[in-house]
Amino acid sequence: MRTRTLKVAAHTLAALALAAFGTTSLATGAEAQPATAATHFGAKPLNPGASGAQQPAATSTNTLKVGSSASQGVVSPTPKVYLVFWGTQWSSDPAGVAADMQNMFKGLYGSQDTWGTILDQYCEGVPKGTVTCGTQGVHVKHPTSSPLAGVWFDKSAASPGSATAAQLAAEAGKAAAHFGNTTQAPNLNAQYVILSPTGTHPDGFPNSGFCAWHDFTTTTYGKLAYTNLPYIPDSGPGACTTFTDGRLLSGIESTETHEYAETVTDFWPSIGWNGGGGEIGDACVQLDAYVTLSTGTFDLQGLWSNSANKCVTHG
Repeated sequence: MRTRTLKVAAHTLAALALAAFGTTSLATGAEAQPATAATHFGAKPLNPGASGAQQPAATSTNTLKVGSSASQGVVSPTPKVYLVFWGTQWSSDPAGVAADMQNMFKGLYGSQDTWGTILDQYCEGVPKGTVTCGTQGVHVKHPTSSPLAGVWFDKSAASPGSATAAQLAAEAGKAAAHFGNTTQAPNLNAQYVILSPTGTHPDGFPNSGFCAWHDFTTTTYGKLAYTNLPYIPDSGPGACTTFTDGRLLSGIESTETHEYAETVTDFWPSIGWNGGGGEIGDACVQLDAYVTLSTGTFDLQGLWSNSANKCVTHG
């Protein structure tokens, strides 16, 4: 799987995570900590290549295998997405990211969303090394209503100009408190998407070369799955998408669908589904498709399907 290794000691990250909470009081005093393994997953490259028609050749080397026999944290059976627009700077949103992200997730369900049905074949609670779930285990369930469970514009303070990984993890902890997810149970399906505002550089974006990444952090609320989603339109049209039509929002849509699917299928990385090409989205960064949902048309990145033995954009 594609990872980015942080050159910071774990104890330093923990201290930064505590500092990131500042004077904000959480409902139960939870303090976000970074994951023990100081790596991040699903780091989509900033410029994956041109032409949305490109598709990696079908090859068994990309076949995904489950990394653990665990019955929790391998996948997210009933995904719930919480969008966190971090910082007072969200009073400026020149590309219209906030409305676009909400509309995309409001449409990712039901019969019109054939892209999301790719995920249904993956499961948890099966032997390590499984490649085909069949009727075994607990499968990812295709949403029958919008997976968007909550939206928060956190304007309690400005988002850092260059947020560290520990600060991003701490914001996920604040979000869990805000949404009332203060035990492990609701956080077994919750993913917190931390969207940084225009003009900021979370974890070094864009000079670090990634579009976004996902990870998990350990808090007194349990383990939390979260995504670092920078303001990708700042990098211009063509960044983080294979399309070259100049549409500014395509890159952030493609990137977030990449991270969403990887979080669903590798919830607490990396005990979930991985293969020779990485997680479900890593092998397919050269495949984008415009998909029309009930809420609009969006750039959804292709995903690896074991059943089709290739990258696809529909189940």
